[in-house]
Amino acid sequence: MAEQRTYVLKNNRSWTLGDATQVMGILNLTPDSFSDGGQWFNLDRALAHVTEMEEAGADLIDIGGESSHPGFVPVGADEEIARLEPFLAPVLACATVPTSIDTFKAKTADWALRQGVDMINDIWGLQYDPEMAAVAAYHQCPVIVMHNQDGTDYEGDILDAMTEFFEHSLSLAQNAGVKEENIILDPGIGFFGKTALQNMEVLRRLPELIERLPYPWLLGTSRKGFIGQALDLPVTERMEGTAATCLYGQMAGCKILRVHDVAPIVRMTKMMDMITGKRPYGSN
Repeated sequence: MAEQRTYVLKNNRSWTLGDATQVMGILNLTPDSFSDGGQWFNLDRALAHVTEMEEAGADLIDIGGESSHPGFVPVGADEEIARLEPFLAPVLACATVPTSIDTFKAKTADWALRQGVDMINDIWGLQYDPEMAAVAAYHQCPVIVMHNQDGTDYEGDILDAMTEFFEHSLSLAQNAGVKEENIILDPGIGFFGKTALQNMEVLRRLPELIERLPYPWLLGTSRKGFIGQALDLPVTERMEGTAATCLYGQMAGCKILRVHDVAPIVRMTKMMDMITGKRPYGSN
């Protein structure tokens, strides 16, 4: 049996991460998302999507106010907050599962946590904004630390470089006062710091990476470009490819899968958990 972790959340709530795989549903509150093209950038549709994802079995909801597709132009924290502000309070009132804020800006993260969001999802692993680790420590919240870099050049073995990156992130977290048990790692599959072939190599070598850094791991491959390149498919037709990567990540030891298509991924991961004995047969 894997180690079970219980995280303290807002309003005296808790969240437990144990043997069973958890699925994080994505709520993009942006006008330019690569995967859903601003589909949820409307309050009624956003709330309906939250309810739909929860009914489909989402264990967490990840809320983002800025797209991170290849070639994106970052917006400032004030603009990011302005995008999120009309949505966040209603979304949090609607959601019954824990929520995360997908941002690499400390000001946005602090604002969202003060509104009631439960955790931080930082695609720059606490290394973009020097205040992010301090915000995570102040709120004593879980923080997802993702690997990323500018460019795709790596000296030597890519896993060695990633390990060095994570060790720096972990040092930043520790020095700021983030509790070790609040750290969740993410290999950053499908982002601009890796080519398609590098994504495939990191994915294939996930068991080795997880063994090097024995933390809970999140995998976010949903609809990513390397799947489209591998199968020659547009973003709207990548569910099966996404599912294959999710199941592989699940078997490699990832505890959380961040996806757009919640219902089919929940069914697949539940079945796999039943096969491997991580979930009782027939449990919902």
